[in-house]
Amino acid sequence: MNFLFPSRAPKVPAATTLVIDDAPVEITVKVSARAKSYRLTVPHHGNPVLTLPKTGRWPEAEGFLNRHRGWLAARLKRSAPRTAFADGEMLPLRGVPHRIHATGRLRGRVEVSEIDGELSLLVPGEAAHIPRRLTEWLKAEAQRDLAERSDVHAATLGVEVKSVSMRSQATRWGSCSSSGRLNYNWRLILAPPFVLDYVAAHEVAHLVHMNHSANFWKAVERALPDMERGKAWLKAHGKVLMGYGLE
Repeated sequence: MNFLFPSRAPKVPAATTLVIDDAPVEITVKVSARAKSYRLTVPHHGNPVLTLPKTGRWPEAEGFLNRHRGWLAARLKRSAPRTAFADGEMLPLRGVPHRIHATGRLRGRVEVSEIDGELSLLVPGEAAHIPRRLTEWLKAEAQRDLAERSDVHAATLGVEVKSVSMRSQATRWGSCSSSGRLNYNWRLILAPPFVLDYVAAHEVAHLVHMNHSANFWKAVERALPDMERGKAWLKAHGKVLMGYGLE
């Protein structure tokens, strides 16, 4: 006796691989209850993301992905390069290039120094420890600078900052809650100070207007009359900045 069973729909994987220009590209796959159609996105860093609606089927998603192979190839060519924190690499600190050096010392903290006339960041520990130790130090530096500038702008606008925290957002430089808690992307410490200052003014201004209305932008300008300088720099160079500290 033959029994016929309905074939099961292929399971949606957590990731898939697409070969582009003879190189494998890993693509993260997500299912979203809010998505109404298939969507392919390329974040500032990390793998491309293929999003399926909850009713989506994997064969259809694969077909969608293959049809957008050319688009993805073009976007990847324009995406920011990843710059890992490694011995010998160059890193901008407050907009000024520094060379990363692993000291090999077991103890100590990151120090700014000069070696053979070149500004350098001396990182304790072996080369393998550089990413973690340097990132922690950069976060602390960003915390200090951003907390200071946030307080200055808060005083100008007559609002109160409850807390300042560092994050590693994939696409955002900062965020603000109505309760006065500010979150910033620690990579702002790599940019020139006027850029960090602009983002601080931007987020503090949200404590006055939780939107991007004309009144909001007037508040940003009141806190930082030269706001356009930082805004323009971030638009031109922000994508490259997002690539720092990635393996």
